[in-house]
Amino acid sequence: MTEPRQAPHLLRVDEPPERFAPLFAAARAEGLRIGWLDLYAASAPDPLPAPLETAAALGALRAVAAAGDRTVAVKPMKGAPVLRDLLREHFRGCALVLIRSASLPPETPEIAVLRAVDDGWSVAAAGEAARAFTSAALAAALRRPRPWGPPLPPRPAPKPSQMKRDRREKKAKD
Repeated sequence: MTEPRQAPHLLRVDEPPERFAPLFAAARAEGLRIGWLDLYAASAPDPLPAPLETAAALGALRAVAAAGDRTVAVKPMKGAPVLRDLLREHFRGCALVLIRSASLPPETPEIAVLRAVDDGWSVAAAGEAARAFTSAALAAALRRPRPWGPPLPPRPAPKPSQMKRDRREKKAKD
């Protein structure tokens, strides 16, 4: 049986990737992957390799350049990027995606904000007090379903009638 795919945790950031080097290292030590997403307000980032830009403009489904240990892919899009689609296409297998964007409103409630604080991190989720983490603690917290939100309420106990039905269904299966 395959394990269900879990969507990555998302954190909004304002600083460049270099600032998050300790977090990348801590996640790598935990065996976790972190993704980085820059969302630009208007046009594609510069500089794109000219052949990729040309191929995309001509209607190529994807234009990819590969060399050494890197690939660059360009995919023409109709309309604005959809975050859910970007996550599904590019960040499968990531435990966390750091999103830097001028196009998302700062008050976007579903995406918590990550800020550097001294030698650690502060994560502020909407409606919650900011939580402090070290790099290692934040990386370890990524294994939990809600690492910086309130814990989920406990599941209600099943009703006796439901328990009987579950036993009958299990017995019928066996």
